[in-house]
Amino acid sequence: MNTSLTEKTPPPWYRQGWPWFLIAFPAIAVIAGVITFVIAAKTFDGMVVDDYYKEGRAIVHTIERVERARELGLIAALQVRSESIRIEMRAAVPADVPQRIVLTIVHPTRGGQDQSYVVSGTGGVFETGLKTLGTGRWLFVLEDEARHWRMSGTAYLPAEAAITIAPDA
Repeated sequence: MNTSLTEKTPPPWYRQGWPWFLIAFPAIAVIAGVITFVIAAKTFDGMVVDDYYKEGRAIVHTIERVERARELGLIAALQVRSESIRIEMRAAVPADVPQRIVLTIVHPTRGGQDQSYVVSGTGGVFETGLKTLGTGRWLFVLEDEARHWRMSGTAYLPAEAAITIAPDA
């Protein structure tokens, strides 16, 4: 009896399922890695700072400006409406309240929604229109035009429409 006729020759490896099953997992990992690299290369992370030394010095300067606001005894009451804001500012000496202030409204994570205004007022009352602010946490920064003093406060809108900002807080 001829044994070569009764035995079947196995098909080549590429016609069997197990090798392809075992190759699929590393191949999927490589494809996912390439996709992740492309996404990371094409998107911009705006929260990274290039010059850490310069940013550190700016923080020290900001602290000095907050101290100056404390020395002047400045207090601001903000009334946020849907498309406007009213600021009533007081100082220990009424003559220290400026005629023009810089109002900056900053969203903590979405830089594209930040707004900045130079607002004129009389008697410590300032009012300006603004773009509609979305729901969430917002930072309100008040400064004089010459950048001698600075005050800031946060609010969760629309729940907190009245905000009091004082450098002592």
